[in-house]
Amino acid sequence: MTEVWTVNPGRPDVRIIKKAAELIKKGNLVAFPTETVYGLGADALNSEAVKKIFLAKGRPVDNPLIVHVSSGDSVYSLAGNVPKEADVLIREFFPGPLTIVLEKKPIVPDETTAKLPTVAIRMPSSRIALALIEASGTPIAAPSANKAGRPSPTKAQHVLEDLDGKVDLIIDGGATEVGLESTVVDLTVKPPQILRPGAVTLEMLRGVLGTVHISPTNTQNLVDRELVARSPGMKYKHYAPKAELLVVIGSDNDVQRKISELINDFDTKGMRIGVATTTGKKYHVNHIESLGVTKQEIAKGLFDVLRRFDEVDVDVILVEGVDEEGLGLAIMNRLRKASGHRVIDA
Repeated sequence: MTEVWTVNPGRPDVRIIKKAAELIKKGNLVAFPTETVYGLGADALNSEAVKKIFLAKGRPVDNPLIVHVSSGDSVYSLAGNVPKEADVLIREFFPGPLTIVLEKKPIVPDETTAKLPTVAIRMPSSRIALALIEASGTPIAAPSANKAGRPSPTKAQHVLEDLDGKVDLIIDGGATEVGLESTVVDLTVKPPQILRPGAVTLEMLRGVLGTVHISPTNTQNLVDRELVARSPGMKYKHYAPKAELLVVIGSDNDVQRKISELINDFDTKGMRIGVATTTGKKYHVNHIESLGVTKQEIAKGLFDVLRRFDEVDVDVILVEGVDEEGLGLAIMNRLRKASGHRVIDA
């Protein structure tokens, strides 16, 4: 059975952290909160422990993991040929929701990196996560703590729903702050390229690095079998609720008009309809959820809302999209993936 222990995120209980660290040292799995989402952690340098992550999640083995460290200096023990751009990003954004992709050193096993010559590294800002890494005495590989393809977990209950019995311990530190996975930047190419957008935005990165490109996987539906995933979130369907999901983008009035049309169409087919709104529009449907107004609110609550639609058993979910400035790029990336790139321009 999976144990769940509650921890104050501001002052983590040393006894619980020590217990969790002992499990990590023994090659077991521990789910823990970061500032982004909950992670499913194992010793990143223990190939047998890392294999357990893939089994527990049902994760394809060609989907690399992110290695979590407790200090910026740890990057240099895991990666070689570290460019000056990495020094800049470590100084500006560590600890925080940013992952950097670098050439790996032999110390990092192939199981952790999906046999890639690169390693993805980040230093979370969560006190619980940092304490666990420090107490474990090893970097921790940790993808999101959910079944592969499902909405990422932002609460301990989400982890329990997906992985009860498949993980030894869940550290419950409450709801995560950011709600979307970290930004991933590939520093092995020139100029640097965003492989997955997150709370460290394109604008923020360009502010310190200058030219930064965006991988086409963020907006285009590339065929999975033709894609080598250099980062989590690039390949396969992700973040998906059980119901069919459609995203509508455009001006507020056009989006509301188009969603009303779609509601009528689905209603005539006898389908149960849900709507996730960012404008506060009151649609006449079986279930409606507010995603919030600001992009920070939307990001924080997105995965929780998608999971709530599973509980009310709707057939289709219509989502009011957002513009792709700032954090909007990350929000729309997750919605594109969750919908299988079914995005309608109103």
